[in-house]
Amino acid sequence: MSSLMKKLIVFSLFLCGIYSSSAQEISDHTIGLRLGSNRGFGTEISYQMKLKSQNRAEFNLGWRTSNNISAMKVNGLYQWVWPLEQGFNWYAGVGGGLGTFSNNNANGNNGTFIFAAGDVGIEYNFDFPLQASLDLRPEIGGNGYFDNGFGTDLALGIRYKF
Repeated sequence: MSSLMKKLIVFSLFLCGIYSSSAQEISDHTIGLRLGSNRGFGTEISYQMKLKSQNRAEFNLGWRTSNNISAMKVNGLYQWVWPLEQGFNWYAGVGGGLGTFSNNNANGNNGTFIFAAGDVGIEYNFDFPLQASLDLRPEIGGNGYFDNGFGTDLALGIRYKF
């Protein structure tokens, strides 16, 4: 086999490897639940929408009614998604949100808050229309809602892909 032929085979295999690692598509849409514990919001309704081949937007709605506190928050994140291996992706994102809370104690405070958020995680896309993810979302802001203006949330996501 000639040297040129070997180089062409190696180059072809290299291109196939690049294509297969970037060929994995992210879902056009997903909807489901994000099960975390950020300041008691716990479960959030989560929706993801594909923007480009490796980018998406994620929107979440969370609420809390416990321990004399009523609260609701919404957030949006812009995410970059990279394929890892068969069915697995990892992702990172930035965004923010807003919320409102009321403390029903006699001397509790009430208010509206805004926050900036980051996101990093890993997801698995099953062969059927289901996605499972695990991510960490730090949040800064809060107008007195987050302790010291900072909150983090480790969450498991279960979403239907369509």
